[in-house]
Amino acid sequence: MPIIVNHVSYVYQKDTKMAVYALKDIQLKIEDGEFIGLIGHTGSGKSTLVQHLNGLLSPSEGEIYYNGQDIADPEFDKKWLRSQVGLVFQYPEHQLFEVDVFSDVCFGPKNLGLDKKEVELRAYEALRMVGLEDDYFYQSPFDLSGGQKRRVAIAGVLAMKPKVLILDEPTAGLDPKGREEILDLISKLRKEAGMTIILVSHSMDDVAKYVDRLIVMDHGQVKYDAEPSEVFAHAEELEEIGLAAPQVTYMMEKIRQVGLPVNTNVTTVEEAKEEILRVLR
Repeated sequence: MPIIVNHVSYVYQKDTKMAVYALKDIQLKIEDGEFIGLIGHTGSGKSTLVQHLNGLLSPSEGEIYYNGQDIADPEFDKKWLRSQVGLVFQYPEHQLFEVDVFSDVCFGPKNLGLDKKEVELRAYEALRMVGLEDDYFYQSPFDLSGGQKRRVAIAGVLAMKPKVLILDEPTAGLDPKGREEILDLISKLRKEAGMTIILVSHSMDDVAKYVDRLIVMDHGQVKYDAEPSEVFAHAEELEEIGLAAPQVTYMMEKIRQVGLPVNTNVTTVEEAKEEILRVLR
């Protein structure tokens, strides 16, 4: 069930003197099973765009189609859409509110009208999927660490059994170990469940390592939409809009400058290792 974004624009404070375009003429097609990174400077329109994909915001102009249907159609079931296109917010505290972890994860499937047994089964499966042990199920979600809260927030969305999982800065504020654990979890979910993943991130190294397709936003418009290696080949242009290439890309450029004829169009440590070994052979 692809998502089609058809000439979408969004204006904050429309019809006032303070009106400003947050999105301008966005055209995208998101295919089933893709792992997409969405990057851009603060205020580039990333969060505004993903909030359109599950109907939290409605376009000022243009249309968004899911499964061939315009989600703005008054007869379109928005509750069903949000069970199919799940959004995990940047700050898990914005999604957690129940007295304990298990009740929190039960909330989504319960709202789908499922019976108690199915609700609890889904909640249990989702919590196991995110690697949260049973000992935490009946603790307050607000007593957990930042990484654990994110796991609970992700589980709450997974319990709805979505086809598309959108994560807005899921590693913000985490230490390197916690960031890697969350991203490995997301990658595992994509592989095992066949989900479409849209990862909003400020980390060039993270998106370079995990995603297959990279969309770069700049002042409400799509500047690049391609494979990561192709996007990061435009390092100077990215720097001009407040972004950068992954650190390993700059490292390879320095290696080339000192005389080793390496290909600098690499974006991950593994690719860099293989390229250096290739040249040394």
